[in-house]
Amino acid sequence: MLRLAPSRGLLGRVKPLRAAALPRHFPSLPVFALYPRRNQSSNSVPSSSSSVASSSSPSTSTSSYTVQNRSYHRDDWSNAPPVILSKIGRNLHLTPNHPISILRGIIESHFAEHTSVTPSTPIVSVYQNFDELGFAPDHPGRSLTDSYYLNREHMLRTHTSAHEVETYRSGLDAWLLSADVYRRDEIDSSHYPVFHQMEGTQVWPTTSLHELQKRNAELAKQLADCPLVIEDPTTISDSNPYQASHDPEHAAQITQHLKHSLNGLIFRLFGHTTQDGEPLKVRWIEAFFPFTTPSYEVEVWWNGEWLELLGCGVVMQKTLDQAGVSHKSGWAFGLGLERIAMVLFSIPDIRLFWSTDSRFLSQFREGEITTFKPYSRYPPCYKDMSFWVSPKQQAAVAASGSGTARVESRASAWERESGDNGGKEAGVSTAGGLEPSATTATTTTPVGGKDKAFHENDYCEIVREVAGDLVETVTLIDEFTHPKTGRQSKAYRINYRSMDRSLSNEEVNALHAQVQDRLVADMGIEIR
Repeated sequence: MLRLAPSRGLLGRVKPLRAAALPRHFPSLPVFALYPRRNQSSNSVPSSSSSVASSSSPSTSTSSYTVQNRSYHRDDWSNAPPVILSKIGRNLHLTPNHPISILRGIIESHFAEHTSVTPSTPIVSVYQNFDELGFAPDHPGRSLTDSYYLNREHMLRTHTSAHEVETYRSGLDAWLLSADVYRRDEIDSSHYPVFHQMEGTQVWPTTSLHELQKRNAELAKQLADCPLVIEDPTTISDSNPYQASHDPEHAAQITQHLKHSLNGLIFRLFGHTTQDGEPLKVRWIEAFFPFTTPSYEVEVWWNGEWLELLGCGVVMQKTLDQAGVSHKSGWAFGLGLERIAMVLFSIPDIRLFWSTDSRFLSQFREGEITTFKPYSRYPPCYKDMSFWVSPKQQAAVAASGSGTARVESRASAWERESGDNGGKEAGVSTAGGLEPSATTATTTTPVGGKDKAFHENDYCEIVREVAGDLVETVTLIDEFTHPKTGRQSKAYRINYRSMDRSLSNEEVNALHAQVQDRLVADMGIEIR
């Protein structure tokens, strides 16, 4: 066990602790504003101007429902189910003695001069979540398959960046913002539709060159005393440039301050995990995020491989201009709290964070990193489901020319723009926004239910709605197209496993039948 006392300095001194063994191929987790770069059929997507202008369970009214004591009209974009809305207000990142809250506190103690910001509600406008940040009107992150909408005007935030412009506008120069965020996703041990992000930033007046130089010298001196090996081959180039509006010397000092600050944070979090007195290895990699430049990803050497931790960079000046602080410039970073907490606390299943079982919760204390001790491993119960995709869904896929949209594991480098593991992604967050106007209106209508292209997120969403956290994984095990009829077949394996008790086969059979009935009714699939 490692106790981390709050530190006013750059680094907290920690005792060595053997790193707990975790699977080598630890799945990537979401971190900042991550969305998949993929050729998918993205049904029409709302912009802030495309529409007419706490109990978290929706009412039974078909025209409106109530979330957090506020009424919202229901329309063709309303897709946030009660099982998701019930998570509003759980606030794991603010729950004492919870791993997510513990990690948040450790990071905040490292950045002792930063102000902690906690937004009051996860419900934001579409403009705030997308348009203000420069998301393209047809960006896949806007899709009904990726995001939760209360209606065309309001949604559950998909990233903490939804609050970034307003926080800059408040006048804070150094802040950390932590919050729960919501995204439709696949089902496995490292993905959950509600997770927690933290982003941090620091800005200075453009006349602060000498102040930055002095502070960087102090930080460099502190880091020199730490057993760190930093691999940083990054350079400023046409592919990762300073911004044209920035003085290169000032931008260089901001970049150096960013690197010193995050190297210190990583040592604070992982310095105790090295074995036999070996130094901690940190690697910087050039990246692309539309909301920062230059941009970087940061990795730490963990259990014999590089583990992605976060993304960062110098904030795009147009973001600060939009916030009304054009006389300032600075850096920002973003990370996923679950991803790092699963590593540090050796938590094997992301569902455990939501457990109310005292056998889980009693293992953690504020300010301490402890290795989770599994209290039981209940047996899995696998059920397969083979089906034909409905003809209308198949026609929608063919019309889009995209094939079946399949979401892969999310990458972990500052919620990159494309967001999934496969291929190079780039974060989408702060980038200057589109003001609401008639010229940005979306005129298309979403296609839903049995008529839209098959998307794995829709399949998983129904499974989750019916079975809740009793489902551990949903895996595509087979798919083919019939050579004569041209019909498309898919087969999924659903692993039912409770974290708290054994499930009987009869119980799972009944639950699986309910899942199957809902999928047939809602998606129009034909069971084989």
